[in-house]
Amino acid sequence: MEDKREISLPENAFTELGPGETYEPIIPADQKIPEVTVRSVLFGAAMSVLFSCAAAYIALKLGQGIETAIPIAILAVGFSAVLKKKSTLLENVNILAVGATSGIIVGGAVFTLPALYILEIDHLSSFFQLFLVSFFGCVLGVLFLIPFRRYFVSDMHGKLPFPEATATTEILLAGEKGGAQAKVLVYAMILGGVYDYLVIGLRLWRENFTTALISSFDPLTHKVKAVFSLNTSAAIVGLGYIIGVRYAAIILAGSMLSWLVFNPLFAHLGTFMDGPISAGAVPLRDMAADDIFYEYVRFIGIGGIFAAGLMGILKMLPTIGQAITRGFREIVASRRTHADEGARLRTDDDIPMSVVIMLFAVVITLLWVYFRFSVLAGQPNPTTLSLVALTITVVISFLFASVSAWAVAMIGVTPISGMTLMTLIVTCVILIKCGLTGEQGMLAALLVGGVLCTALSTTATLVTEFKIGYWIGATPRKIQWSNIVGAIISAVMVSLMIILLSKIKGFAPSAAHPTPLPAPQPNAMAAVIKSLMVSSEAPWHLYGIGAAVAVLIEMLGISSLAFALGMYLPIELNAPILVGAVVAHFVRRSSRNEDVSRRRHDRGTLIASGLIAGGALAGVFDAVVKLFEEEVLGRSIIPGPIAERLAHEGPGGNWVGLGVFALLCAFIYWDSRRGVRE
Repeated sequence: MEDKREISLPENAFTELGPGETYEPIIPADQKIPEVTVRSVLFGAAMSVLFSCAAAYIALKLGQGIETAIPIAILAVGFSAVLKKKSTLLENVNILAVGATSGIIVGGAVFTLPALYILEIDHLSSFFQLFLVSFFGCVLGVLFLIPFRRYFVSDMHGKLPFPEATATTEILLAGEKGGAQAKVLVYAMILGGVYDYLVIGLRLWRENFTTALISSFDPLTHKVKAVFSLNTSAAIVGLGYIIGVRYAAIILAGSMLSWLVFNPLFAHLGTFMDGPISAGAVPLRDMAADDIFYEYVRFIGIGGIFAAGLMGILKMLPTIGQAITRGFREIVASRRTHADEGARLRTDDDIPMSVVIMLFAVVITLLWVYFRFSVLAGQPNPTTLSLVALTITVVISFLFASVSAWAVAMIGVTPISGMTLMTLIVTCVILIKCGLTGEQGMLAALLVGGVLCTALSTTATLVTEFKIGYWIGATPRKIQWSNIVGAIISAVMVSLMIILLSKIKGFAPSAAHPTPLPAPQPNAMAAVIKSLMVSSEAPWHLYGIGAAVAVLIEMLGISSLAFALGMYLPIELNAPILVGAVVAHFVRRSSRNEDVSRRRHDRGTLIASGLIAGGALAGVFDAVVKLFEEEVLGRSIIPGPIAERLAHEGPGGNWVGLGVFALLCAFIYWDSRRGVRE
């Protein structure tokens, strides 16, 4: 059992290791305590079922995913508290590994597969197909990330902030140790939850402060199309506190290039054009700044992310080569391998590379059989087409797996939708060149995108779980198998939810479903696939600009992926990240005594973790309330006249939001300074 000495993260948990220095987890490698137990698997499976259904419906209804890892961690701690014999830390990690696959599958399948019904090609598909896309995607994500686990969690120790992993770990530890630190986490969670719900649910002030509502900025807003925005969320400023100034500044620099350089440049070019650039769009000179970004500039960010991912793969080639070499060595010398595995530390014990390679061979074989005899069976050249589809799926999934993991390790979010969109475009173009068009072409492109999207969602969540396990001392192999087991449960539930909601609600207007679920992401995917299969148009010039920018940034020695993420993500999400990072910078330098500064910063990390957790819970609560209002009450809980009198829409709400956000940052700084030497 863990003792009091073991329930705090070591001092070097967040710092780079010096020569000869090692990190010792909370639960040492030579200590064996219950990890995968009947109750951890059953409770994790229950969480997987619950959150798969809830997250799928919310994503299709509101167009937003919900954070599942943090709520599951909180429920795991609460579940442990009511038991006669408390769960161990490692049991709670296993609950997280099984249950969090709900967010993985929803983040992949629900944002792509409903497009089958929007494109009216669902008659070519079935429950079995939906399940296989989700399950194969998740398994591929697990297998692709295993060779990179040591690189991300050990080799890059202290170099990547892992904000979501930090918050989740603090929650799990707070349930163990209680005391003053647990109280800090709890009241910060309550503060973050209430604060974020006041803005996203009750809308007492504007969620995004923007210069577009300041009259003195009108020439910049309407003529130059340069707008600065800042989200006032407590959760995002908490992320910034953990991320740190370096990455936060790079990310915001990318956003500033998009919003303050490319946006005005496109607007200026629009003054010389009478018509639109893209078919169906309005002329550039008539577009607002937001529309220019989403219709044009954002694609530059997608090209940058793609190029940054390719460069990242080139950097990781030695790691990839070592992993593959180790795998073949294990296959050839099985006896020696077993001896090595017996000597391997428990906390460094992955699924053997020989097994990973064999599982990978099985999965790609089944994927080829799936494409050849199910998706493309009626085509003139099904074998060639299925090999092409398989190659696209495996190669791009592998290339983007590390990109997705890097993004989450840096800023806690990953541009899955952008990478999936890029994949759909590439897939459609290649399939068209191979002679595949029409319904079968759309089906093949969409299923390839579904596998990829789920694989990237898996790597994003799994790298967080790996880091949590590394800090605490869990067995990586058990986390990996738990994800595969959880994927079976979640893939079944999400596939059933998609089919059920397609029959009851629908995803596009029709005679049977006059008021369907909005499903914005699947509708966007469907529109892209349909347009490409008809006209083969894609903004290649914008992708090329983004790729060139990424290469130049990398040549300057700056993280091209962080910069490209900034170009792709809205500026209002990146600006508060830098603000939170600056608060952390001043807290870390608030005393000449290094020990005092460290304790103050550690207290701030607890506060930031609580704000992130509270914001995640506020998002879930707001989604549930909105669903209850529409599905049960049929009206808003807050009457319209009251909502109209709130200040959130006009300039008043704009300044109120900025003021409240400033007060929140001041509180984080003040409260962090209370963490002094014990």
